[in-house]
Amino acid sequence: MKTELLRFNGAVERDPAIDAWMKAHAEELGAIAHHWFEAMRRCGDEVRELLHDGCPVACLGDVPFGYVNVFTSHVNVGFFQGAALPDPAHLLQGTGKFMRHVKLKPETTTDTAALSKLIDTAYSDIKARVENS
Repeated sequence: MKTELLRFNGAVERDPAIDAWMKAHAEELGAIAHHWFEAMRRCGDEVRELLHDGCPVACLGDVPFGYVNVFTSHVNVGFFQGAALPDPAHLLQGTGKFMRHVKLKPETTTDTAALSKLIDTAYSDIKARVENS
């Protein structure tokens, strides 16, 4: 059984609303979010973005694969199909049917190689899903 992909209208190559969001979150947590969203932006030429539910979302065309969000004491780097991603470093949290996230705190060391791999894998995974749908 094939699952319908979530799609968002309005994704663009570079959304000014995200740049404004980044400026509004310029403190330490915002810098973490900005760093990891930039990693999502660099995944490929087809990456598009939009602000959805108040947070930056990275898409392949109109299909979202990742997001960042800032909370009071942490940042989430999330994946729309995260439940299907391999996670040998056990970074992913959550119990939803599809979504998972990595919680980042300034005082905690992050396995940057493993998180970078998750981002790349999320992009590759969504690309395969789009191409095979």
